[in-house]
Amino acid sequence: MKYLNKGKVILAGAGPGDPELISLKTLRYLQSAEVILTDRLVSPELIEEYASKEATVIYVGKQCSKGIHTPQEDINELMVEFALLGKLVLRLKGGDSMLFSNILDELQVLKASNIPYEIIPGISAAFGAASYTGIPLTARGYSRGVRFLTLYDLKTVAPSQWKDWASTSDTLVFYMSGQRLNDLTQILLEYNIDAAKGIAIVQQATTPNQKTTVFSFEDLKTKPLPDFEYVPTLILVGEVVNLHQDYKWIKEQNTSDSYFDNHKTLFQNAI
Repeated sequence: MKYLNKGKVILAGAGPGDPELISLKTLRYLQSAEVILTDRLVSPELIEEYASKEATVIYVGKQCSKGIHTPQEDINELMVEFALLGKLVLRLKGGDSMLFSNILDELQVLKASNIPYEIIPGISAAFGAASYTGIPLTARGYSRGVRFLTLYDLKTVAPSQWKDWASTSDTLVFYMSGQRLNDLTQILLEYNIDAAKGIAIVQQATTPNQKTTVFSFEDLKTKPLPDFEYVPTLILVGEVVNLHQDYKWIKEQNTSDSYFDNHKTLFQNAI
C-alpha cells in the first residue's frame, strides 16, 4: 500500500475551553493518538484526563503578547517527523480546526510530504462565547448575518471597510483583537456607528474563568474600556449584544486567574 510505512495526522478542533465541548470523534483520537501536538488554548483537563498515558504530548502553544511562540515551521516538522515514523499524530487546536488556525500551512506540508490526514471540526470561540453569554449571533429583528474578523494588522483595513463595519446590521465577531480594542471602538465611533449598538468583550469564554463586559457605543463616549487581560478575548459588536442582559444564564466568577495557563508538567518539549 502507498502509506504502508506512514502514520496519519489528525487535525482536530478541541473547542473553545470547556472540556465537555469536544466532539466524540476528536475524543476517540485523543485517547488513541501516539503523539499529541497541542495548542495553548486547549483545555488542560482534556489532556490530563483523556490522553493516553503512553502518548508523547508536545506543547506547541502561541501567544505573542506574552512571548510564547512555537514557530509554525517547527510544528510542521514535528507532524511530518512523527508521521514518517508510522505514528498516529493528533494536531489538537483550540476552537475549530478551520478558522484562524494556520491550518493551510499544515495542510500544504502534509500534502507535500504525501502524508494522509483527516480534519475534524470543533466548536469555535464565537459559538461558545455566544452560547455562554446568551448573545445570539443572529436573531430576527436584530441581525441576519454574522462576520468573523481579526484586526491583526490595522494598516490593511481600508476606510471603506471601516465604513461598512460601522453601518452593517450584521453581527461582527473579532478574534485575536483584544489588544486592538481601543482602536476598534474609537474608529467605529469616528465612522458614526449607531450609538445604540452594543459591544461585548468576552474573555476566556466557556471556561470557569469567563468574564463578560458589555457596553453600548453611547456608553463608550464617557466610560473606559476594560484592560486587555486574557487570551482568548473575543469581541462581539451589534444589536444582538443588547440581548445579553436578558438572557445571560451563567453567574461569572470575579477571578484573576488564567484558565489556559494551568497546563502542567505533562507537556514536554520534544523539539
